[in-house]
Amino acid sequence: MDRDIRTVDDVMKLLDGLFAPEADRWTEGAADWWDGFYGDRSKPVPFFVAKPDENLVSYLDSGLITPGRALDLGCGPGRNALYLASLGFQVDAVDLSPVAISWAEERARETGAGSAVRFHRGDAFALDPVEFGGPYDLVYDSGCFHHLPPHRRVSYLQLLDRVLAPGGRFALTCFASGAMGSELPDADFYGQSRLHGGLAYTPESLRWIFSDLEEVELRRMRDEPAESPCFGKAFLWSALFRKSS
Repeated sequence: MDRDIRTVDDVMKLLDGLFAPEADRWTEGAADWWDGFYGDRSKPVPFFVAKPDENLVSYLDSGLITPGRALDLGCGPGRNALYLASLGFQVDAVDLSPVAISWAEERARETGAGSAVRFHRGDAFALDPVEFGGPYDLVYDSGCFHHLPPHRRVSYLQLLDRVLAPGGRFALTCFASGAMGSELPDADFYGQSRLHGGLAYTPESLRWIFSDLEEVELRRMRDEPAESPCFGKAFLWSALFRKSS
């Protein structure tokens, strides 16, 4: 007889277990899936390119964010982390996939930015609070949030509350409703035990989820041509929020 639910973390792990193992994209157990995803660098995956997100570039160009300490969640091969480092940020970057982290470290050596970026392979929700406790002036998420099941938004908000500095910025890109991602109600994902490739969000849902933060900008990401120095796909929202001082 199991009676082992005592903490919020226990509840989160219980809900994680309601999903089929092959649907997992967010726990330590998903590392192998992501390793397979990143294993073939020749695949025509748009964000494999060594380019920063166009919205991130625009935030810096317009002064909406300025150099400081940054945390890159779900950093993949490190394209945004290395861009931030090139502009003077001290960056911590985390991803579940050892293959992605190895690729990112290789890019860091090639660009000479290794000293400004600390790559970490692991679960963002289980980061060492001493080593990765912040405070961070910027928390950046390019495509991680929409792979989380609904209950893990609670963990995500707790992470932001813990590590984001007063006055700090939180920025993300995620699937836009009507363009990419599943639009099923939250409860249906638990009945079907999978996330259907990721969750779509409306502007209203993002404003509600992150309502403890001040909205700075929320728009569709601009579609960038292949020759652009930036990455951009219009099926994504790009959002920037600010934590109160």
